[in-house]
Formats: sequence, structure tokens, C-alpha cells
Amino acid sequence: MANHKSALKRARQSETRRLRNRINKTKVKNAVKAARASMGETAEISAEALKKAMCALDRAASKGTLHRRNAARRIARLSKQMAAAQKQQAAA
Repeated sequence: MANHKSALKRARQSETRRLRNRINKTKVKNAVKAARASMGETAEISAEALKKAMCALDRAASKGTLHRRNAARRIARLSKQMAAAQKQQAAA
């Protein structure tokens, strides 16, 4: 355990940030999971789920929980999957 005043403060800050990051990561995971689950639904439902997932990823990147390029990569991949699912659904 930390003994110096500054080290104690740093420990408190780290714990606060860890909890905040965990909350943001959970929100991102749930939003992405919902978006992937909605790929078989109608275009409006899946588009709304994709929008929420993109928003959650962007928010996590702006808070520093995720790196901005990591968030951009995830958004691009999810959008690509969604487009392929919509194309496949339209063909069927």
C-alpha cells in the first residue's frame, strides 16, 4: 500500500478511473452485442442498434477508455457486418 500522500491520492484516482472505465467497457460490449443480435431484424431496428453501438464506442474513445483508432476499427467492422447482413437479407 502507498505511504506518501501523493501516492495515496494516485491510488484513489486510479481506482475511480478503473471503475469508470469498467462501466464504459460494459456499455460498449452490451451495445455491440445488441447490434450484432439485431442483424436479422428489419433495417430500421438494426440501423438504430448500430447507431447506439457507434455512439457508445465514440463515447468510450472520447473518455479515454478505448483508443480512438480501436473504436474506429470496431465501428468500421460492425458497419461492414451490418451492410453484409442487410445485403444478404435483401437477396433472400
